[in-house]
Amino acid sequence: MPSASDLPYRPCVGIMLFNRDGKVFVGKRIDQTVEGWQMPQGGIDEGETPRQAVLRELLEEVGTDKAEIMAEKDEWVQYDLPPHLVGVAFHGRFRGQTQKWFALRFTGSDADINLAAHEPEFSAFQWVALDGLPALIVPFKRDTYRAVIAEFAHLA
Repeated sequence: MPSASDLPYRPCVGIMLFNRDGKVFVGKRIDQTVEGWQMPQGGIDEGETPRQAVLRELLEEVGTDKAEIMAEKDEWVQYDLPPHLVGVAFHGRFRGQTQKWFALRFTGSDADINLAAHEPEFSAFQWVALDGLPALIVPFKRDTYRAVIAEFAHLA
């Protein structure tokens, strides 16, 4: 099993999608044994800019393109996988993720969301208030979520 320090971070984007009420979209992960909710996120493909990736990930994971980019976090945010997931998650290729986060305003209705539009990652979704968000998230991602909330709270 590789040492975490020998592995790179996976470059990806994260999406804080706000609805008209200032609540944030979270999806219930399909692939976890414990209940896990998260905001949409995903890898940046070869030759793709973070802005292109965020719009593609929105379409793939949420099944809609009815959103507008409002803001982009200047700094990239990193998190490390817990030791038991290093060498397992991300096909064993990464120690965690370095993420470029974006805030988007959802311009559609819940009927425009199609979690099965692509290869489904979420079995359900809900809109949550910012203050309730960290408690829904797996512990190793909570610091990342707190940083993103601090950056984009004024947009709610």
